Amino acid sequence: MNGKDFLLIRDFSPSEIQYLLVLGRQVKADPTAFSNSLRRQTLAMIFEKPSLRTRVSFDVGIQQLGGFSLYLSPAEINLGKRESVYDVAKNLERMVQGIMIRTFDHEVVVQMARYASIPVINGLTDYVHPCQAMADYLTIWEAQGNLEGLKIAFVGDGNNVARSLMFAGAQLGAQVWLATPPGYELDAESVQWACDRGGETGGTCTLTNDPEEAASGADVIYTDVWASMGQEAEAEKRRHIFLPYQVDGTLFRRAKRDAIFLHCLPAHRGEEVTNEVIDSPRSLVFQQAENRLHAQKAIMLELMKGEFVKLPGLLELQELMHV
Repeated sequence: MNGKDFLLIRDFSPSEIQYLLVLGRQVKADPTAFSNSLRRQTLAMIFEKPSLRTRVSFDVGIQQLGGFSLYLSPAEINLGKRESVYDVAKNLERMVQGIMIRTFDHEVVVQMARYASIPVINGLTDYVHPCQAMADYLTIWEAQGNLEGLKIAFVGDGNNVARSLMFAGAQLGAQVWLATPPGYELDAESVQWACDRGGETGGTCTLTNDPEEAASGADVIYTDVWASMGQEAEAEKRRHIFLPYQVDGTLFRRAKRDAIFLHCLPAHRGEEVTNEVIDSPRSLVFQQAENRLHAQKAIMLELMKGEFVKLPGLLELQELMHV
């Protein structure tokens, strides 16, 4: 994967996604072993959307690997207006060794990757949130001990987080259920891809409008805000539509006794999730947030590794982690 871009989880093979997760666990278990792996390399971080977890995890992550970060705000670039995506890409490829971009339109990230000769990492678009999904499955793996065959229920809006959760689940052999209000389902093309890949890995993808059906017997219940960035004008309308999809104690108790609760954060407490659930012992939202750091360090290591850095292979990593 050295030199490749990380735009969509579906761009990779199941074994490559598994490798990144195993590498993330090893990075978390022994961070000092990788502390000089990206020595003197610089990651440009382009933010068209604000973020707490994305900024801190990439900023701290590249530094912990021996490199540097450069934060570029909307005012400094204003992609497509002050300067074209092409010109930004061609400038940055001559000065830094990697680009992380967090923006609205997925096509902007696609263009950045097309024009830049250095690795581009998708920090979030309106279409997908692949780094979040890697942290999600790293957390699920830690908590449940495996991924294959687990029932993972996403309850709420069929958004970018749900789509990446579905893509990653299909790669890893999970049974992903998506419970959304009518009209808020994921698009048919994304679902079809997940079903096709699941046919190879043993994973499944099930869409429903019934949150109780999705939560019943689940190993994981996951939710997200009802109105994402850019949808603020719809927030009040969505509150009424999504209220039956709130993850409260009653819904959560339909899951398995050892089920965990996940949320990509920030959470709107009292809307998509109640305090009873998000503050419960079964809630791993802060472990999940921390795992953004470890999952993204694995991605940067694999994509940006220097010429003389040799990372262990999948079998070697699995032996180290006893998996």
